[in-house]
Amino acid sequence: MTSAPAPFWPTALAAACAPCSGIGLARFAYVPLFPAMVAAGWVDGAGAGLLGAANLAGYLIGVLAARRVGMAIGTARTLDLGLLLVVASFAMCGVQGGLWWFVPWRLLAGVAGGLLMGLAGPATQASVAPERRGMAGGIVIGGVGAGVSIAAIAVPLLVPLGVQVAWFGLAGLVLCLWLFAHPRWPSAPVGPAAEPGQARPKAANMILAYGLSGGGLVPPMIYMADMAVRGRGLPLEWASGVWLLFGLGGIVGTLSAGTVVDKLGGARSYRLWLVLQVAALALCLPASPWLLVPAAILCGFVAMGVTAVVLTLARERAGAAAGAVWSRTTACFAIIQAVVAFALAQVFAATGESHLAVFSAGLALSVVALGVQLAERR
Repeated sequence: MTSAPAPFWPTALAAACAPCSGIGLARFAYVPLFPAMVAAGWVDGAGAGLLGAANLAGYLIGVLAARRVGMAIGTARTLDLGLLLVVASFAMCGVQGGLWWFVPWRLLAGVAGGLLMGLAGPATQASVAPERRGMAGGIVIGGVGAGVSIAAIAVPLLVPLGVQVAWFGLAGLVLCLWLFAHPRWPSAPVGPAAEPGQARPKAANMILAYGLSGGGLVPPMIYMADMAVRGRGLPLEWASGVWLLFGLGGIVGTLSAGTVVDKLGGARSYRLWLVLQVAALALCLPASPWLLVPAAILCGFVAMGVTAVVLTLARERAGAAAGAVWSRTTACFAIIQAVVAFALAQVFAATGESHLAVFSAGLALSVVALGVQLAERR
């Protein structure tokens, strides 16, 4: 007997709170907070790479563990666990304990993000009516853009009150999102892993292309705000402004992705988004500061929209085994992003902090990702 689909909007909006908290806030709110922590003497600039690596490592752990935890304690309880970890990590980062105090809490925030991202999307798509799965995926992944936008607005308002207040304020914000989402979580159980070889041949190109596109998106995710100020000579206020544009573009991108993928299908939508990613990275190369406005919007549009597209494509390719395929896909994304982030940090230092060098590398990876996906079509 097939259960009735879950109510669309309550389920999708509740699930969107998961990546909003675990990625949009737990990962990206740290970007505007870090300079304030340095200015307040909580950490020094040398700790930036270590804390960033800790968060990415935690994300990979969370992604790899998401399915097993979900099968052990259920989807809703795993999502509750992820939100609890985000609140705890924010609250503990509000204590000034030095660099090595922050490392495990930033790691924990990454684990939470991996758990939430690994389960929220597939569970929502399995819960709603089949014809609305694309839109549901777009709304859920749109939570990331919403979190980025919220962080770009909230952090500048909270930091003047003190770094501790900022961390505690973010914890309170996530707690409010949790209270809204808890009674509305998607209830679809985590499906069993695919049989050996099942869905993997058809998913291989998709997984590799998604990982490469993630590597190509590292420059705008890390260096765009810095490029606006130090690379293009814009006032400091433009750093948060560019970040806000990135987040707003992400919201539009994920919502548009849901609509487009329902009409064009996952494969065609995926190729379209990779073409847009190449265009977005190309816009970042000219020296004109005003091109940063469309570049930030389009980078956010593709960075978060492509995830919504791939989430639906995974279900098209793997059916009931979509959860297992999505787990491998997000793991590949996390691994390549972490490797590329470290490599580009070395490139950035070796080239005298050249934004052109790192964004050119991002463009090259984006072109390769598009080539991989086009090769599948042939």
